[in-house]
Amino acid sequence: MVKNKFVSDYQINTSKKVIYPYLSTASGLSQWFADDVIINEDKVYNFIFDGEDHFARPTIMRINHHVKFEFFDPTDEDVDEDPSFIEFKLDENELTQTFYLRVIDYGDAYDNQEQVGIWEGLITNLKEIIGG
Repeated sequence: MVKNKFVSDYQINTSKKVIYPYLSTASGLSQWFADDVIINEDKVYNFIFDGEDHFARPTIMRINHHVKFEFFDPTDEDVDEDPSFIEFKLDENELTQTFYLRVIDYGDAYDNQEQVGIWEGLITNLKEIIGG
């Protein structure tokens, strides 16, 4: 299947310390990103969307800076050479003192406009929760 890489920056009016738990913990992610998130003893995240399980491994966890989850099928023994992933990067423009959340969503192809709508809705939910 064809994959699409969606990249977008969102201005967030809060600190990295406040937003990071919402990007990296099961309780934080389940408040705005997925219906529920469960982490098992092997540190595998199960993102539940509309009753469907989506398993991911955290491949990058830089506190207060960067989180990346690579999705995989636990029933498939083969390693996916081109895995889907979600990546969150926290950055600050030092000149303007503006804080941004960069979202990189690499996965099954969606219409780019549809991706914009999905992520704008998710980020709006996140901003409402954190007050940013």
